[in-house]
Amino acid sequence: FYLDQTFDSKQHAKKATKSAINLYNQIRLHVSLDYKTPNMVYKLTA
Repeated sequence: FYLDQTFDSKQHAKKATKSAINLYNQIRLHVSLDYKTPNMVYKLTA
């Protein structure tokens, strides 16, 4: 999630943040969500 990186510009940091949020919410499976992504769980409850 880019926690150990430094960025050479604000734009680069914003891009990395968007990428990390996408990875966390739409790609990474979560054990506490029965191996679903947060996005999958949200769609199931909506």
